[in-house]
Amino acid sequence: MTDDELLRYSRHILLNELGIEGQEQLLDSQALIIGAGGLGCAAALYMASAGVGGLTLIDDDCVDLTNLQRQIAHTTARINHTKVSSLAAAIFDINPLVRVETIASRATPELLDTLLGRQPCTADSNNSTALPSKPKFQVVLDCSDNFKTRHAVNAACAKTHTPLISGSALKMDGQLSSFNTSLSHSPCYACLFPPDEEPEEMSCSTMGVFSPLVGIIGSAQANEALKMLMNLGEPLVGRLLMFNATRFKWTEIGFKRNLQCPVCSDRSI
Repeated sequence: MTDDELLRYSRHILLNELGIEGQEQLLDSQALIIGAGGLGCAAALYMASAGVGGLTLIDDDCVDLTNLQRQIAHTTARINHTKVSSLAAAIFDINPLVRVETIASRATPELLDTLLGRQPCTADSNNSTALPSKPKFQVVLDCSDNFKTRHAVNAACAKTHTPLISGSALKMDGQLSSFNTSLSHSPCYACLFPPDEEPEEMSCSTMGVFSPLVGIIGSAQANEALKMLMNLGEPLVGRLLMFNATRFKWTEIGFKRNLQCPVCSDRSI
């Protein structure tokens, strides 16, 4: 790390749980964030300030006046700008050391499969031996706002065994969980919410959402992602956290892998 990085991340480095080794793991990591709305703004800003080396942002929407009540990375001056460009600008203001890639598009299954596919093999500079291919992203944060996208993200992550942190927020309630199909016991999102049992779609535009709620859930997603990148603590795998903002109360429900899951039951692990 450079002197500037040692100073910037000094409060992380002071933590026994992280230290220089943990911070270097973050600097060497890349994360994919689906959605640049309320959840994505909070999650991305904390991921960037914490020093995650590379962030890729996906969202096809533009900043609207109604977004500013809760999507804290966007500004009045950036109304009508794409959300990914607005969020990238906010990230750069906080930490210009982070490499940010923006994709102003919907997170389609085809795009997700391309992004989460393994990267081409590289050669060892010392002996020209081909090194094993590796995933570009070490973690995915699903900050989207609809079940179709969530199931598409889950399917792509389950297929490639990419760890997934999923969050949602609506009205006064939020949810959070983690999935990692590289672990034999881990459920996927479809084990918890089967694709053929999707509830009626609801959105903030019709139901409303409490402003700080998206910040709480988005920050919690960043917390889980950072832990996963450093292999720190206990992940939320097999646990669903539900948060009610009116009572400021967290409720935890355990759930198990569905061996008949249409998405992850055939994994070779």
